[in-house]
Amino acid sequence: METAGSRIAALYAGDLGFAQIDKLRAERTGYPEVVYCAGKTIEQALNIITKMREDGAPVFATRANEELAEKLAVRFRETEYDALGRTLSIGEFCPEEKRTGLVVIATAGTSDLCAATEAARTAEFFGSRIKLIADIGVAGIHRLFSRLEDIRAARVVVACAGMEGALAGVLAGLVAVPVIALPTSVGYGASFGGVSALLGMLTSCAPGISVVNIDNGFCAGYQANLINQAGKIGE
Repeated sequence: METAGSRIAALYAGDLGFAQIDKLRAERTGYPEVVYCAGKTIEQALNIITKMREDGAPVFATRANEELAEKLAVRFRETEYDALGRTLSIGEFCPEEKRTGLVVIATAGTSDLCAATEAARTAEFFGSRIKLIADIGVAGIHRLFSRLEDIRAARVVVACAGMEGALAGVLAGLVAVPVIALPTSVGYGASFGGVSALLGMLTSCAPGISVVNIDNGFCAGYQANLINQAGKIGE
C-alpha cells in the first residue's frame, strides 16, 4: 500500500533505481536539473533524459558524446548537439527571442574553445544572450584591444584561458563588470593540466574575479547567466 511519505517523495524525485531525478529543482532554484553524462553509461543517460522529457522538463546535458546524441535524436527530433562543447539540449528552457542581457565569453586561444563553448551553450540555454570572442590572449594583446568595445558591452565576462591564465587578470583591469575566470587544461608540461592557469587566476591582483574549476565551462556559464539575469532587476 502506498504511504503518504512515498507519495510526497514521488513529487520531489523520479526514482530510477540508479538515479534520483530532482523534479522540483526549477521551483527551488529557478533552473531545472542538468545531466552530467561523463561517468554514466549510455543506457543510464538515455533513461534519465527520457524520463525528464516524459515529465515535460527541458533537458540540458553536459559532457555528452555523439553516440548518446544520435540515440536521443531517434527518440526526440528536437535534440540539439554541440560536438565542440559536448553539450546536448532537448526542448527549450528560454526561447531565443526571450534571452536577455549579454554574456561575453572570451578565449585566450583557439585551443580553449571546448570549455568556452560549454560555457556559452549553458548561459544561452538558461536565458542569456551570448557573444563568443576567440583567440584574444595576451601573447598578441592588440587582438584584445580591438575587441574591447564588444567586451565592455557585457554584463559579465567569462575569461577562458590555459597556459599561465593571464587573460582573466588583464580583462578584469579593463572592464567594469564581474569576470569569471575559467582555467583550461591547455598547455605544456609545467602547466600541470591547468593547475598553473587556476593558480594564476586565483592569485591575480585584479579585483572583480571569481574562479571556477579547470575546464568547468558549465559552472562558468551557469554563474555568468545568474549574474546576467540579476542585471535585469530594476530595468
